[in-house]
Amino acid sequence: MDQQGRLSVGIIGFGRIGSEHAGWLSAANGLAAAGASDPTPARRELARSRGLRTHENVDSLLSDASIDVVLVSTPTAMHHEHASAALRAGKHVMIEKPMALDLNQSRELVELAEEQGRVLSVFHNRRWDIDFLTVQSAINEGTVGKVINVESRIGQWASCVGPAAIEWRPGWRNEAGFGGGGLYDWGSHFIDQLWRLMLPSRPLRLFAQLRGNVWTSDCDDLARVLVDFDSGAVGMVEINTTTTRPLPRWHIDGTAGSAESPSSLSFDLNVWSQLMFTRAPDGPSRLLAKPPFGSEPQGRRQAAALSETQMWERFASAVRREGEPAVTARSVLPTMALLDAARQSGRTGQAVDVSQVPWTDR
Repeated sequence: MDQQGRLSVGIIGFGRIGSEHAGWLSAANGLAAAGASDPTPARRELARSRGLRTHENVDSLLSDASIDVVLVSTPTAMHHEHASAALRAGKHVMIEKPMALDLNQSRELVELAEEQGRVLSVFHNRRWDIDFLTVQSAINEGTVGKVINVESRIGQWASCVGPAAIEWRPGWRNEAGFGGGGLYDWGSHFIDQLWRLMLPSRPLRLFAQLRGNVWTSDCDDLARVLVDFDSGAVGMVEINTTTTRPLPRWHIDGTAGSAESPSSLSFDLNVWSQLMFTRAPDGPSRLLAKPPFGSEPQGRRQAAALSETQMWERFASAVRREGEPAVTARSVLPTMALLDAARQSGRTGQAVDVSQVPWTDR
């Protein structure tokens, strides 16, 4: 802890998202970014300019006894190695999504954290995006009736690499060896949202189409994942970075009518949350209200909105044994199971049975 009694956070990987976390931490109560490890001099210099102690390698940061918490924000293929090392060094750990490359690695991290008596969480911040909460509210309140179909999409003519830090392999998100591709990138968020949105229904089977067409031949720049649920509903997640005509961000059909929200090339959550509902069979149409930000939960399946800074504050409370983190590590295992199934289906061209996955939202 620092002199103000705040938990000290060390960041492994001070790339684009690592530096964003430093900003969120600067506004958080109870913890503060204190150190950063990065192999590139330019990123270490950026961290120093933000007031962080810098380290050229991970071992150096982990040997710093003043560091209480470690954020792993390296490429996906490195998450398991870096999180394992941090847990064995006695640190509490936050991992950027996706948790790891696969379900087995993720389970190992959960078990190691429990053995070490340390808090482990994953930064699935899009469980609290206002567009997702608006859709969740429309389903939970029965506005659309019994759900028939849910489609969750993002579309653009641009690689999912985005504004990556240019100092260290800026195109790694298009390389399979680093855990690249749209399925792991936006898809890990959208699949996590989909199965939680459909609770208490459970996925039965999954079929995926993963293609590298324009930006990569090594992994996917088009990922389409179809899921059958035991309620009879169907769901789809699509990450398409090869379209000049993006389809709606959300489309929901139910027995009472349909709802849809527009795409946004700037990923504007307020645009995505403009959910227009049309009552069956022929109207009228109305814009559905967004849940108030920061509202209290409305039943077991309705989440209160949280900012990224508030997620870190919840993590700090969990370290102090005052509650759970916003995202428990075990609640991410179903997401990892579905990502595994999607990659298997993409390889084989066959649907995958996911009915035996141990589903939990805790």
